[in-house]
Parts: sequence; structure tokens; C-alpha cells
Amino acid sequence: MQRQSFKAGLIGVWITILMTLSPLPTLTQAEEFGGIEPGRWVLGFRVGFAPLTQQLSDNTSTSIGPLVNFQGLYSLNTWLLVGMMLEWERHSVSVEQPDVDLGHQDTVSVLPTVEIRPVKMGKIIPYVNMSFGVNVNSFGENTAIRISPSNTFAWRLGWGADYKLNEQFALNLEWAYKRNDGHTTGTGGRNDDWNASSFGFLFGGKMFF
Repeated sequence: MQRQSFKAGLIGVWITILMTLSPLPTLTQAEEFGGIEPGRWVLGFRVGFAPLTQQLSDNTSTSIGPLVNFQGLYSLNTWLLVGMMLEWERHSVSVEQPDVDLGHQDTVSVLPTVEIRPVKMGKIIPYVNMSFGVNVNSFGENTAIRISPSNTFAWRLGWGADYKLNEQFALNLEWAYKRNDGHTTGTGGRNDDWNASSFGFLFGGKMFF
């Protein structure tokens, strides 16, 4: 069931991208219908929650964790922005049988980002973004079992919309998939079956300069 949900989520991502980019057959149209003015800075702060896309490892149970996201982007033209994201999430981890609380995993993701804003529909501005970077993972143990997760390659794909309150402020909603697939070392040796990839659901605000 978890694998089916993951596949359905990825299909939804690609459908959304195709629908969003469909009004962009030419660069001229992109500039005509672009969703932002050139030369503007966008600073965002969003919070939300993140369920994992699958079981973290065999015989483990993982909580839906909190998610915090900071964003800084610069618009190169009326539809293309580049910048950075910094994202943090935490998940409590336990053994299913017997039920033992192992502790929690923290992930800090550093993400150079590209964002496309093809259209503006009144006060609503839809967008898609893609990021590549690194996941810095750590584990806080509640037992004598030592767990040290590896840092991993991060790939993040998100889509959402801003609702402009005025020229300086907007409300924001975003949904994203982030890859975080690695291994752990510690008590019991190396475990190559450790996948903390997640879906992120974010809401917050943005400022435009």
C-alpha cells in the first residue's frame, strides 16, 4: 500500500508539471504570462508536516513529523527564479515488534533551487520548483542502541501557489516530494535498508522585494 501511494504521488507530480507548463509552448508566451516581475527577491517561511513515503526500515514504525522551510529566491525574468532552500524535519522511530522507542531522526536539507512561474491568475500565482542538494541526517537515541544515519543526496520536487495579499506579501501552500535514501551504522553493524524519503505539506507566507 505504501509503494502504491508513493507511485501515485509521483504520477501526480508529473501530471501537475505538464498541466502547469502546457501554457508555455514559446518563450514569448512565458514572458507575456509570467508570474513575477524580473529582478525581485522572494523570501519565504513555511511550516507543515511530512509523512515518509515508505517504511523507514524493516520492523520500524515512523511518526508523521514536523517540517520547517526557509526559502530565498531571485527572479531572473518574468517566469524563472533561482535561489536556495533550507529545510528541517524530524521523525520519531520505534521498533514494531517488540514495541521499543528508538528515538528520533532529524534531517536538515540544503537545497539549491530553480522555480518556474509560468502564469498569473489574478491574485493566485501557481509554480513548480526543483532542488538538488544534501540531506544532513542525525539520530537522537532513547536506548543503548546506537544509530548513525548517513548524509544523503537530496532531490526535491515541489509545486504550489501564492495568494498575493499585496505587492509585498503573499500566503503560500506547497506540496513536495524529497528523496533521502541512505544507510546507517552503529550497534549491529551497517544497515543499507534506511529510506527517509518524504512528502512535505507546507503553508506559510512570502515577502517580495
